[in-house]
Amino acid sequence: MNLQVLLKAIQPVKISGSLDRDITAICYDSRKVVEGALFVALPGEKADGTEFIDSAIDRGAAAIVSEKPGLTTRAAAIEVLNARHAVADLSAAYFRHPSQKIKVVGVTGTNGKTTTTFLIKHILDTDFLRCGLIGTVRYVVGERELPATRTTPESADVHELLWQMRSAGCKSCAMEVSSHALALDRVRGVEFDASVFTNLTQDHLDFHRTMDAYFETKASLFTGLRDQKKKKGRAIINSDDRHGEKLADRLSRDMEVITFGVGRDAQFRAGDVKMDFGGTTFQLTAVGKNYLVRMPLIGMFNVYNSLAAIATAHALGVSVRKAVQSLAVAPAVPGRLQAIVAQKPFRVFVDYAHSDDALTNVLRTLRELNPARIIVVFGCGGNRDRAKRPKMAAAVDALADHAIVTSDNPRKEDPIAIIEDIKPGFRRLRPDCVPDRKEAIYHAIAMAQPRDIILLAGKGHETYQEFADYTVPFDDAAIAASALSSRSEIEPPPPRLPRENREERRP
Repeated sequence: MNLQVLLKAIQPVKISGSLDRDITAICYDSRKVVEGALFVALPGEKADGTEFIDSAIDRGAAAIVSEKPGLTTRAAAIEVLNARHAVADLSAAYFRHPSQKIKVVGVTGTNGKTTTTFLIKHILDTDFLRCGLIGTVRYVVGERELPATRTTPESADVHELLWQMRSAGCKSCAMEVSSHALALDRVRGVEFDASVFTNLTQDHLDFHRTMDAYFETKASLFTGLRDQKKKKGRAIINSDDRHGEKLADRLSRDMEVITFGVGRDAQFRAGDVKMDFGGTTFQLTAVGKNYLVRMPLIGMFNVYNSLAAIATAHALGVSVRKAVQSLAVAPAVPGRLQAIVAQKPFRVFVDYAHSDDALTNVLRTLRELNPARIIVVFGCGGNRDRAKRPKMAAAVDALADHAIVTSDNPRKEDPIAIIEDIKPGFRRLRPDCVPDRKEAIYHAIAMAQPRDIILLAGKGHETYQEFADYTVPFDDAAIAASALSSRSEIEPPPPRLPRENREERRP
């Protein structure tokens, strides 16, 4: 695209150099610059993009966008007030506004984003609205699965992924939208057909500082629906969550709001919930009718996730009946109450729960399965919200029978210091403290007895562990499988029958 035409998407403060050149790509990472690219120097927490302008030009960048003036004369230089706004607007224009041409769903909230997007994708795929996926576990573009770099990538990547999805024949996209992404304008220029609010509990306060700021950041996904140029988006909101109720009240005057929950006023309402190891059933009341929902996922939180998915699919034109039918064969979501299959008299689950609310929800679900004991292995991430550490311990203390405190992703913190921050939350339990996560998992599986449930919490689908200066491969599910296979069971003798039931042997 010609640079002069492309720049109509923004309002530059100052332009230096010739604009008569074709732009071949839009990049914010100098290592990915190709010949003829436009490089946008983004401000960052760790490094400023302006430090890499010369490197970008050396790699062939034809133009530079920056908030700072006079940084180069070696390429066309465009000064802007906000580089993040600029990269989003330029990318939307470069890829010809792909979000306006397919149905796009954005899902935000503290917990449930990943499962909800997986369920939405599954329902839309079943209804032949071939659906792409952007989220924590992976990105899906048509038949291709790509590794996820972050829950919601930078805006240039988001617009390119949406363009690739449309080019691959996708008619829709389900996207996780993190609070960091909203604060950093990563979905600027994306037009949503529906935005979903799952819930809000304490998390990421190292970034947002206060719960009010965290909520307002999440709310911006919905207030932004008012400013869309082509689409009239709908808000799909969990009305049982107090922040969701507040958000629904705020939005109801300006747009269509669809609520879900178990409360009597929810438009998509669940009741008579039953669950076992095989899955969950519940009665759904929606659009004036009742439906029996069966799904292979367990947990009350998955009832909420499925309600959100059904309500969203209906808002996009899928019948409730078709949505309900498709949930009967819903896929397992990696690292979300993922069962580790093994021929053992106890069960092992891996879950991404890394907040006190998420742990509480998972543990309540496991408690309803009537285990002999629940053994929890968990830790807390380093360089993240320290205030939640004792709260996570308190959740385990309230609902588990034994706790093993270990490392999550320590990053640049001392794993022992993180464990010391966690321990004050225990009142009833006396936890085992095993800093090495692999050792902790083996310890839990070694101590398991018949009808116990082991929960490995915090890392879920992740296949790595982050330390101060290095990252190592680490997969809870794989480590658990290895520990299970190495544990030898002494088979108990067959039960003795009462004398009257024994077959008498005669000589």
